[in-house]
Amino acid sequence: MINVNLLSVSNLPKLNKLRKLELSDNHISGGLEVLAEKTPNLTHLNLSGNKIKEINTLDPLKKLPHLRNLDLFNCEVTMLINYRESIFALLPQLIYLDGFDTNDKEAPDSDPEADGLDDECDENGDEDEEEDDEEDEELDDDAVDDEDEDDLDGEEEENGGDDEDEDDEDDGDDDEDDEEETEVQRGEKRKREFEEEPYEEEDEDNDD
Repeated sequence: MINVNLLSVSNLPKLNKLRKLELSDNHISGGLEVLAEKTPNLTHLNLSGNKIKEINTLDPLKKLPHLRNLDLFNCEVTMLINYRESIFALLPQLIYLDGFDTNDKEAPDSDPEADGLDDECDENGDEDEEEDDEEDEELDDDAVDDEDEDDLDGEEEENGGDDEDEDDEDDGDDDEDDEEETEVQRGEKRKREFEEEPYEEEDEDNDD
């Protein structure tokens, strides 16, 4: 909400996870106690270019325990004597004021804490990708299992066909054995008939 002629933050929605709030170049002159209620985890607050004139206007920011970076550049309060010392004394949790710490060391361009929401989104995105990959792997495993089952079914069908062929061969062998036995039986019968005929002729001669 930069340069939108904002007069107050009273209508700010509750944003518990918000880390960085940009309110520069507006007309805010007070009412900062709302921030402790609506954005309790705030770490970066930019109020540069607003109508803040007194140190005590910033007193509500003491209720933001995670506040590390505060920007009041181009606010009238920056013109006060001992401005920086007074702000650091008022807000002991603060590390950087207007881009510099108490030793005039410049703040880094990006702060991991300030990117908290982006990190959370990235983590969620990574988790979703991992879940998708796991689902894809599960689908691949299922497909492999199905292929294995199809292969097993095909092998069983082939084995079944081999068994049928063997059964047919066995049946053919049995038929041949039966035919051989029949021929043997016929041969024996003929032999017996042949052997019995001389005896019958001898009996007739004796009768004469």
